Amino acid sequence: RLAGFIAIHGAVDISLRGDDDPVSFDRDLIDVRLSYGPHYREHPIEDIVQDAVYPVCAPKLASVLKADGGPLAGLPLIHTDWGPTGASFPSWRSWFEAAGIAPGRGIQRGLSANSSRAALDLAISGLGVALAQGIYCAEAVEDGRLVRPVAKAIALRQPYCLTIPQRSARRDVVAAFRDWLVDECQRAVGSPALR
Repeated sequence: RLAGFIAIHGAVDISLRGDDDPVSFDRDLIDVRLSYGPHYREHPIEDIVQDAVYPVCAPKLASVLKADGGPLAGLPLIHTDWGPTGASFPSWRSWFEAAGIAPGRGIQRGLSANSSRAALDLAISGLGVALAQGIYCAEAVEDGRLVRPVAKAIALRQPYCLTIPQRSARRDVVAAFRDWLVDECQRAVGSPALR
């Protein structure tokens, strides 16, 4: 989605990083931090969107779903290791419990990825069903690379938050990036494809 911002604002200097929290804003010269949950009380924090997780998979994989075996019966699961800061993210076990379904013996089996993006790439490749955040999967569901084989979603416990140090908030390009990023996140979570 970054191409949209660059098309409007030109080729500004942007460095994207995917670091685990906590990060050092001053040492690493971070202007904008999008994180799950409010981690940085020493800087202004803004809750921007409350998200949910959904089972998603490639359309071809969804076509083999067995109607008589219950939701996701027979489909391989893709697990995401959210890391130490993602302990409150739902697991497949919590999704099955929320759906009122016995998870079965295969709940611990399947592929595992240590990032949401990697889990989505595995799902798009047709290798299984990922439990994905709307903020990450909306575009792929909208354009048909992924489908939701079942409707059940689980709301995340914390919002996604923006942290922008005061030294950065005064810069016009940072303010423009903040506005664009908030709009993109809210659009993705509110996507009709995820309802």
